Amino acid sequence: MEFELLRIEKRGPVAVVTLDRAPVNALNRAILTELFGAIGVVSKLKDVRALVITGGGKAFVAGADIAEMNAMSVAEASQFSAMGQAVFAALEALNVPVIAAVNGYALGGGCELAMACDVILAGPKAVFGQPEVKLGVIPGFGGTQRLTKLVGVQRAKEICFTGRNIRAEEAVAIGLALGITGEDVVADAVALGTQIAVNGPYAVGLTKRAINETEGGSPAAGYAQERSLFAMCFGSEDQTEGMAAFLEKRPADFKGR
Repeated sequence: MEFELLRIEKRGPVAVVTLDRAPVNALNRAILTELFGAIGVVSKLKDVRALVITGGGKAFVAGADIAEMNAMSVAEASQFSAMGQAVFAALEALNVPVIAAVNGYALGGGCELAMACDVILAGPKAVFGQPEVKLGVIPGFGGTQRLTKLVGVQRAKEICFTGRNIRAEEAVAIGLALGITGEDVVADAVALGTQIAVNGPYAVGLTKRAINETEGGSPAAGYAQERSLFAMCFGSEDQTEGMAAFLEKRPADFKGR
């Protein structure tokens, strides 16, 4: 698949997808289609062990494309919401950790995109928010659900009810972002991805599953899923290699299987 609205590059074991739709990377059907295709490409790159998502220019993603949404019918709006939700669900289900490198505005659909990632790193000028109510609509790409999980019910309601902007310091304080980086948020995100990449990729992928698939469920179901995935590790080459390397006091050479 050829991409016109985003770029994919590799920095060692880390893939970087940069959304590049000037001026602010607003999400429309075309860029969502390309993002879905990029997720598929990354999923097939066996030597990639983490993915960084960022935006070109001064914005991460400043929101969905209002001009495209303006004339939507009820049916078309439902289809657009389903499309965004499906793309972000595919990102969430990717078998490698996904890091959002937020460089500037991450509003509306941009905030929802960031929240579909496993970790959010905020650059010093990052600004988050769900301002949809200012346009007479609500978040449609999973924002009401993921924001609540990250910051709690009352704070999520306050953010969505007011539509206010949230700067990097507050985003970290309320649990929306993990931390504030230096000026080059992408470089710091790649550094985190590289740190992750030295570990057993099969185990990292199962860890992601163990957390994502049991969140909000009963403790008993969570423990059962963890036990099942833990046992699966012992049928992998990575477990054999990792424990042998530890006992032999040498670096492990993981293959991801």
